[in-house]
Amino acid sequence: MDSTISSFEHHLRDNAGKVEAVLSRLLADARLNDEIARPARLLEAMRHGVLNGGKRLRPFLVMETAALLGGNADAALRIGAALECVHCYSLVHDDLPAMDDDDLRRGQPTVHIAFDYATAILAGDSLLTYAFDIIAAPETDLPADRKMELVLALSRAAGIGGMAGGQALDLAAEKVTPDEQGITTLQAMKTGALIRFACEAGAIMAGASAGDRQRLRSFGEKIGLAFQLADDLLDLTADAATMGKATGKDAARGKGTLVALHGREWAETTLARLVSEAAGLLSGYGDKADVLVETARFVANRKN
Repeated sequence: MDSTISSFEHHLRDNAGKVEAVLSRLLADARLNDEIARPARLLEAMRHGVLNGGKRLRPFLVMETAALLGGNADAALRIGAALECVHCYSLVHDDLPAMDDDDLRRGQPTVHIAFDYATAILAGDSLLTYAFDIIAAPETDLPADRKMELVLALSRAAGIGGMAGGQALDLAAEKVTPDEQGITTLQAMKTGALIRFACEAGAIMAGASAGDRQRLRSFGEKIGLAFQLADDLLDLTADAATMGKATGKDAARGKGTLVALHGREWAETTLARLVSEAAGLLSGYGDKADVLVETARFVANRKN
């Protein structure tokens, strides 16, 4: 491992620790104003689904794009935590038997296995709702109009036209394999939309220009594609111990992927192209964008 990658991964782990600490505080026992109570078992299930390690890539992107454009670092940490709540809710629900039916997540039992199906559903519901609480709360030090923009952008990324809709398309793909455009649309919604939001959020927080916001949004779209392509490669080549979850399930269910369609060599070439295009989008920022460019490389080359 060269020194650049080592330094980057240290930075990623350091930020993940900060996000974990914020999430731990947000999921503490003490109730907030206007909360009547925090049921212990539900809160424990939420913690199980959230406080279980992970790279915290999406919060990292929020924090780094905000830093690039001069956004409030403390607010970025909270927005990143809110986004991680949405991401973790999606994992809790995706793991359910009615969805992807997984028993393992990040190397530990999934929430419905550790608790029960109903508690897992409620934990996911609560995490999704809490995300918007975190954004709107007075502790998130941002102007009200920027909070409103963040709520709107996250809603669009997470809902019917984004992640949730992508999961619906993914379930349908088990019955009828989509064509290449269908696979691309599914992946842009299920996986790409939250990564796109993570990058655009920094620009929204900083009150950046329309041009900056579009560049960061496009960067997020590129690395979202790269993330899913790398994931599909890993699903074919990595083992469950490395991934911390079951592998080979898409192929077993007959789901189409771009890797299955075009092959490993095409996927690796495409990943290199996406990283180059992502880096090109940020070239105008000079050295200030180095961490984000390194993030694009990390996404494409990750091993789990």
